Amino acid sequence: VQLQESGPGLVKPSQTISLTCTVSSGSLTTTDHAWNWIRQPPGKGLEWMGAITYVGSTFYNPSLESRASISMDASKNQFSLHLTSVTPEDTAVYYCAGGNGIPTAFDEYIYWGQGTQVTVSS
Repeated sequence: VQLQESGPGLVKPSQTISLTCTVSSGSLTTTDHAWNWIRQPPGKGLEWMGAITYVGSTFYNPSLESRASISMDASKNQFSLHLTSVTPEDTAVYYCAGGNGIPTAFDEYIYWGQGTQVTVSS
């Protein structure tokens, strides 16, 4: 299974980051699988942002829940992240990741995208 993130690399403050993860050689609807967004700000550790399960249930990091939205299009085998009202603190490398359930440790994720840099700046 391969994952590939796509989206704009530069977003202005107060706007929305919109990213898409395309899954190939696998299916978003594989039983018990969940599909996640994770980010890593410069000089900091990984932060789990949220996930959508194979049946479309969503879960979010409480610190981002008011701004983040994750959806999926099973017909295209894609899932997406929308993060509203962004600030420079949202600058990070954004990863999509997936596998069985929602792991508690980052090294338990089976599938990872290569990551995409998103910079929030005017």
